[in-house]
Parts: sequence; structure tokens; C-alpha cells
Amino acid sequence: MSAADLLAQARELLAEHPVADGHNDLPWALREQVRYDLGRRDLAGDQSAHLHTDLPRLRAGGVGAQFWSVFVRSDFSGDEAVSATLEQIDAVAQLIARYPGDLVRALTADDMEAARADGRIASLMGAEGGHSINNSLATLRALHQLGVRYMTLTHNDTIDWADSATDTPRHGGLTDFGREVVREMNRIGMLVDLSHVADTTMRDALAVAAAPVVFSHSSARAVCDHPRNIPDDVLAQLPANGGVAMATFVPKFILPAAIEWTLAADENLRAHGFHPLETTPEAMALHRAFEAAHPRPMATAATVADHLDHMREVAGVDHIGIGGDFDGTAFTPAGLDDVSGYPNLIAELLHRGWSRADLAKLTWSNAVRVLRDAEAVARDLSATRGPSNAVL
Repeated sequence: MSAADLLAQARELLAEHPVADGHNDLPWALREQVRYDLGRRDLAGDQSAHLHTDLPRLRAGGVGAQFWSVFVRSDFSGDEAVSATLEQIDAVAQLIARYPGDLVRALTADDMEAARADGRIASLMGAEGGHSINNSLATLRALHQLGVRYMTLTHNDTIDWADSATDTPRHGGLTDFGREVVREMNRIGMLVDLSHVADTTMRDALAVAAAPVVFSHSSARAVCDHPRNIPDDVLAQLPANGGVAMATFVPKFILPAAIEWTLAADENLRAHGFHPLETTPEAMALHRAFEAAHPRPMATAATVADHLDHMREVAGVDHIGIGGDFDGTAFTPAGLDDVSGYPNLIAELLHRGWSRADLAKLTWSNAVRVLRDAEAVARDLSATRGPSNAVL
């Protein structure tokens, strides 16, 4: 079958089974670039000069649901982190209010299905990093009441109750309070997200979790040996847990040759006074100049497909999904340059012999099912115990 035929089939499939993507950092990009002035980044038109995401490209990519990350950097702490998270939540609310014909607030699996039937993009939220709750279970519950439907237990830094994948461990995984965070998330129906956390934290969370977990944007450690990826023994636990691992597109997490190159690019930013996660125009200009002088290894849609092939083999097709991390990374794979690129990945998987039924699970139904299962667990747990008032 020709490449054009495969792409046509991919688009046809996505029209029926759109992508429910686990992670997009558009709110943080809007904060950094224009301090949430949506008039300066009108998503109704082409924003490709500034962002990976706008409404025309979401439509072209076949996106039907998006977990918008209400991320704040992990060098934010205490009340500053909480306030910044609230500002991020407010930014998502502003987006939904500004574009009601395209975006609709979604809190449940039923909301996701209703949005798909209505031809709108279900807009959910995920908090990225336990620093966002400032060691307070009441704050966790407040975020849930505001619509946050998953929390990544850590970001890049180890916090007071959980070890991160990319920082010095202090706890050997989760502390007793960290386990209580997981239990309370299960009770209220907030998905436990294990992207970014240390292997020990993954295993501790799975040991205590009564509800399915997610990895909102992580790929396979066996394919690319980066600590942000999921080891096979953890992938193999997902069927028993019911969780879903959503493969990411970030080149340094999926292509071994990109790891060292990205470390050098990040050091170049630091040398010029920028945080490695900055995507301001000034930071991106530095990145482009560095790339011109030092051509980067190029990941492709086939690179992501290699991860998905492995994740399907180890975890099973009912336990995988997609979490691109658009607008949260300076670099993207060829063919997955922005949110319009999902058909290229689906075409690659069709070329590899993936069935339509398996692809429908990957793109849509696994994400809906994991949220629905978490809701069911929460109903049962909340009927037997009240809110936890545990403190660190």
C-alpha cells in the first residue's frame, strides 16, 4: 500500500477514533510567551511560528481529547507553586470559554464521549508535579474540584514525599505520606500519573494503588535507556493494575543518540542565563543557533512506533496510549513536528500491521476506559471512607 493510501486510512480512522492525548504544555507556553494574553496567540489561526498547538492543527491531527498540563516548574515551591498552578487552571478555563465551538470542558469519561459525539475536543487537565499541592491533601482535593483529573507525582526534582527520575533520591520511592497521597487520589478519582518519577516511586505507587495509574508522557526504557522511561517490569504490571502508558514524542526520551545532544543544548541555554525548559522566543533562538552549529540526531514517527511496538508487546494493547508533550519540548520528531502530525504515526503503525481495533484502543478507548475505571473505584472508596487529613 502506498504512503498516501496509508495516510488516508489513518485520517479516516482518526475521524472515528480520535486521539486522546495525555499531555500538552500549551498553558505554560502561553504563560511564558504572552502571560496568558490570548489575543496575542489566537489559537483560531495559524500559530506555527510560536507554538506546536492551535485549533486548525488539532483538527488536522485528529485530536478528540486533550489533557492540558497545568504544569509549573519544580523550582517553584510552597504557596508560589500552588498559585501558579491555579493560574494555569484559569488559563485552560479561558481557552475553553474563548473557543466554545472547538473546546469543551471534560471531567469524566462520559464527558469525553459526549465531546466526541458533538465534534468538539474534550479538554481535561493534569497537574504536573506533587509540588503543586504544597504537601496538602486539602489542596489536592481543591485541584480535583477545579477539574484536575491527574497529578504527576513529581516533576524533574525529588519532593518531600516522592523521588523523581531525574534527581537524587531521598526516600527510596514514596514516603508514608506519599502513599497516603496515592490513596487519597484513588478515593477522589484523580488519576495517579507516574511519568517523571523514579522507578522505586513507580513500584511503590503500584503496590498501594487501588485504581489504574497512567504514564501521561513516557516511553519504553528497553528501547531508549533514559530514566524518564518505563522499565519492562513496570510495564508488565499494567495489566493487573489496569493502567495505561502513553508514549511520548520528546526526542531525548525516545532516541538514544539525542540524549547527549540535548544535554549539550540545555547547557548552552544555562550558559546564557536561561532555564533549560524555557521556550521563549529568546531561548528558542539560542536553540536554533546551537542546532545550526551542531546538527541534532533526528527522531521520526518510526522511532515512536518502535516504542509503541515494544510497549504493546510487554503491557498489552489495552494498556498503551499517546502523550506527545507538545509545547513542552523544544524539539520534536520529523513528521511529528506539531499536533497535526498524529496521522503520520498512525500511518506508520498501519504499515507495521497494527489492526484498526488495536489502533482505536491506542488513540481513544484506552484513555477513556482508564478514567472511567478510576471513577468507579472512587465511588466505591468514597462510600467507605472520608477525606484524609494526613500531614507530612
